[in-house]
Amino acid sequence: MCRHIAYVGPEQPLGALLAEPPHALYRQSWAPRRQRYGTVNADGFGVGWYADEDPVPARYRRAGPIWADQSFADLARVVRTRALLAAVRDATLAGADAEAAAAPYASGRWLFSHNGAVKGWPGSLAALSRSLPPEDLLSLEARNDSALVWALVLARLRAGDDPGRALADTVPEVAAAAPGSRLNLLLSDGAAVTATTWGDTLWYLVRPGGGTVVASEPYDDDPRWTEVPDRTLVTASPTEVRLAPLKEPSQAPAPPKEPHT
Repeated sequence: MCRHIAYVGPEQPLGALLAEPPHALYRQSWAPRRQRYGTVNADGFGVGWYADEDPVPARYRRAGPIWADQSFADLARVVRTRALLAAVRDATLAGADAEAAAAPYASGRWLFSHNGAVKGWPGSLAALSRSLPPEDLLSLEARNDSALVWALVLARLRAGDDPGRALADTVPEVAAAAPGSRLNLLLSDGAAVTATTWGDTLWYLVRPGGGTVVASEPYDDDPRWTEVPDRTLVTASPTEVRLAPLKEPSQAPAPPKEPHT
């Protein structure tokens, strides 16, 4: 379990999104307001961001709690970006992967995070893991459920699926193999954010000054925050958000609804 957040829009310091708001991700690491599973997110954290004229994001990840990292405050104060994805982690199971298990995961221009847990891991996804090329399994960043879900999404992206299709097909596939899983996913390429709700909370805010935030929970009490219904696909640009219901394993995908601006 974790809390995570993504942003696209006008350039901002990392801290303006992750530390300065009264209920920012930094505070959510020890005092989340809407977390349904777990209470403290102290098993690692990470932030990925995009610099101008470089499509490959930078990442800063640590194995311990965000509040114990003496360098994060300086980093958040001076680094500015037009897009980021960050998370604080409450590990489902203790492991030896340290910061490698902390989101965001990355490949090329993509950043990814998973808030939730796969029921019956690892046995429940054994068949799905065998569908991946051996090199994809050998290159997993960590030995946990989130890393394997990311590998399944990435395989679809590499095969040519757009981000919405990659998430919308992966989530029901994993849910069918592991019923009862919670699969709130965040994906960004620096230009847009794609997300899913499947068993946990997700909210979005189209900021009046420009930019869109998609997060596990609001970082302040702005009444413009909107909760996303469960089992929904979210596609967000800097100016609008589109919602579409996620299909059940036996259903065809539905067309997107009208944008929320």
